[in-house]
Amino acid sequence: MPRTVLHLDLDAFYAAVEQRDKPSLRGKPVVVGGTGVRGVVATASYEARAFGVGSAMATGEARRRCPNAAYLAPRFAAYRTASGAVMALLHELSPVVEPLSLDEAYVDLTPAHPDLDAAAATALAERFRAQLRAATGLTASVGVGTSKLVAKIGSDLRKPDGLTVVEPGAEAALLAPLPVRRLPGVGAVTGARLAGLGVRTVGDLAAADEREVVGLLGRANGAALHAYARGADARPVVAERDAKSVSAEETFATDLTDRRLLADQVRRLAGRVTDRLRAAGVCGRTVTIKVRRYDFTTLGRSATLAQPTDDAREVTATALALLAGVDVADGVRLLGVGVAGLTEHVQQDLLADLLPRPEPSRPAPRGADGEGLPDAVGAAVLDAAVPDAGDPPGEDSSPDASPAGPAWRPGQDVVHAALGAGWVQGSGLGRVTVRFEGPRTPVGPVRTYRADDPDLAPADPPAW
Repeated sequence: MPRTVLHLDLDAFYAAVEQRDKPSLRGKPVVVGGTGVRGVVATASYEARAFGVGSAMATGEARRRCPNAAYLAPRFAAYRTASGAVMALLHELSPVVEPLSLDEAYVDLTPAHPDLDAAAATALAERFRAQLRAATGLTASVGVGTSKLVAKIGSDLRKPDGLTVVEPGAEAALLAPLPVRRLPGVGAVTGARLAGLGVRTVGDLAAADEREVVGLLGRANGAALHAYARGADARPVVAERDAKSVSAEETFATDLTDRRLLADQVRRLAGRVTDRLRAAGVCGRTVTIKVRRYDFTTLGRSATLAQPTDDAREVTATALALLAGVDVADGVRLLGVGVAGLTEHVQQDLLADLLPRPEPSRPAPRGADGEGLPDAVGAAVLDAAVPDAGDPPGEDSSPDASPAGPAWRPGQDVVHAALGAGWVQGSGLGRVTVRFEGPRTPVGPVRTYRADDPDLAPADPPAW
């Protein structure tokens, strides 16, 4: 049956929420992510992108390119609240909503709007974008087409705050001039192999002999890409996306070579992962570790258990065994532990309660730029079935602690007993500087206090 699929991509989402909540930053370059010397950019505002700053870039490089930007630690409580409001609006369009991340989703409009033509789809999408801006203060790039592929590419064509509606039958013409790497599954290696056939654009791929493409890329991949090039994509919009894994990561302020410290980290990370598994009522069979070495090479190791588990002792023991096979002599800058192959059913080990429990470990060293900085920062997904499945990039960033008082993160929400709500502009040497403003106030005044001032306290994100 003909389908109408909408793809939504919130514009520079994390940075846009920061600019929305902080009037003094509107129209100015903003970079969100790890703020320490080993930090990684999660999102840059379009003003910062004009200087060449982008997601997954080292914060040090971003500072060299755009030294006058505001560099803020992430506020995931604010981002989750904003994302929840957006997803609720999408569910008013249709019951079939497939979230991909906090800032991206597909919607199958067909069940609620079975007879949409291009004009009606355009009007519906424009109304939604206006409603989104009014309800959340955010903008989105939106594509509408007959498939996920066409809707996604349509939303990418007009960024930021744009709308592309592709009429049925116009898919191939839209796709033909685009580089072949715009198709899902075509990376540098596949793109180079296709170039050997003289295929550089999507139109070239559509015109190529399918047998040659299949011979080059394999039956499944070759046939799928050839169909994509013609605008054919039968993938359904899936309303419920099951979590595939739960993980936790830590980036260290200095590279670690001491296996005892790394073992302490494994215990902490395994405990956090299994806490989340139990909170979600699931368990898993495959234990994974992720090791990023001193030279930024990343290694992954996994082991499959005899039966699913949510037991920290078993996950820890397996992860430690995996880590024992990795050379750490030259230093580890990031360590992660995960559990995959999730299921809601577990056959408990009847002897589990007889096993000795691990002794509490001493506090592990904190990372300068926090936890959970995956290789593709902008693509981090919070699995719907497991709250906080994996650490989002840069959350819980730990700045340099001041000699007196608590550590304050740049961008953190605070409240002062006399002046009310504000946010941290910076801190150090026992001082913290706060700008007092909110989403619906004018640009606010700036004040500096002792870091341990009893009148200053952390606060929840402001309501929009």
